[in-house]
Amino acid sequence: MNKRFNLLLTYPLSTACILIIWILCFCTPPHTPLDNVPLMDKWTHIAMYCGTCTVMWVETLRSRRSFPGIRRMLLYVWLCPVLMSGLIEILQANCTGGRRSGDWLDFFANSIGATLGFLLGLVLLKWGKEWLKGNRENE
Repeated sequence: MNKRFNLLLTYPLSTACILIIWILCFCTPPHTPLDNVPLMDKWTHIAMYCGTCTVMWVETLRSRRSFPGIRRMLLYVWLCPVLMSGLIEILQANCTGGRRSGDWLDFFANSIGATLGFLLGLVLLKWGKEWLKGNRENE
């Protein structure tokens, strides 16, 4: 139990982003003037997953003294959100009584967002290493 609580304290924004995604994916979407924008729904999915993966990178880099391995980050920051996205689409198709439909284009958009977030995290990782190296040289 303490390990889970510690995980929530270490990654509060990531946890909040994931919870928000789960809540939004099972609410009935409201109608807005943006409904007329082509592929607006897909852009929203890309932004949600890109933002979530970027937040996961930032919190991971902030909370560690050493930089995590790329394979570990690929698993947790890219693969887990993509799998979560697939699970959400399956649940939407089968458990919402027709209010939401599981759309594999949403899954594709989520995967694009997670990939963009992962790539942005790699840039942050490179920048973070250079920043850390520069700070050590100034000491």
